[in-house]
Amino acid sequence: MEETKNPTPPGTSASSAPATPPARPTRSEGARNPRPERNGQRRGRFGPRPPKVCPFCAQNVKYIDYKSGDQLRRYLTDHGKIKARRKIGTCAKHQRRLALAIKRARHVALLPFTEAARGE
Repeated sequence: MEETKNPTPPGTSASSAPATPPARPTRSEGARNPRPERNGQRRGRFGPRPPKVCPFCAQNVKYIDYKSGDQLRRYLTDHGKIKARRKIGTCAKHQRRLALAIKRARHVALLPFTEAARGE
């Protein structure tokens, strides 16, 4: 039996590896302008923003009372949804306790589940 080998094109050797394209420069090598150092400050017209402090931690609140419906209403949107932590600035622990208090107040009808639909 005859062995068949794949012939190599003329002018190339079988031991040479295929050529790789030249590598693109990385960001540190100057592909683009480097990002300016901001030192913790925000860009744009708004300037640096003070850090949000949890209102419950600031008042040293141990228990969020579900019976204080007027206080809990501040943490609901117009549609009756619980506001997000990043909007009101509560810490994770107090956000969980706040959600539980709101749900308890809804269950005993101190807060609405949803706002009444507007008639059009």
